[in-house]
Amino acid sequence: MSGTSGGRADDGRERDEHRDRDAEGRARNARPRDGLGRPLPYGAEGVPRQPEGIVREPQRSVAEAQALLDAGRPFHAHEVFEDAWKSGPEEERGLWRGLAQLAVGLTHAARGNARGGARLLRRGAGAVEEWRTHDGGPAAPHGLDLPGLVVWARELAAGVERGGEPVDAAARAPRLRGGAGT
Repeated sequence: MSGTSGGRADDGRERDEHRDRDAEGRARNARPRDGLGRPLPYGAEGVPRQPEGIVREPQRSVAEAQALLDAGRPFHAHEVFEDAWKSGPEEERGLWRGLAQLAVGLTHAARGNARGGARLLRRGAGAVEEWRTHDGGPAAPHGLDLPGLVVWARELAAGVERGGEPVDAAARAPRLRGGAGT
């Protein structure tokens, strides 16, 4: 049964005929998005969406994510990191997951969600730090400045909590390969 029409799913649940679905019938929101990944009304002009499920070389993932961060699009950078997390080697998944959390933390901070932004920035910093120290990872895998990113994330988290105002995502974007932030 197609996921785009009503009726019952294979497990007997009612399907929502108005819900966006991909070719496999999984729920996928097709609404346009703004630069911070927030859904816009159907028909509104959004920014191009970051394609999902792309397998990239790690260096390309880092370069693409940095370009998106510099453009003030941390939500889209998170998608790049998430692809690396899901498609990369098992021993690096904690690293890429932590980087995705940093990007989502910046996204929330830019949206004005100080509490959520600070929490995710700290969680991502902890994940990156844990990967490096407990999983035996190097300080600069794929050219990444992990110690600098941890400092950047914790400083931004503290500033977001103090100020409570949305941050400019492009102005506060980290330097993934050194000089980790402004």
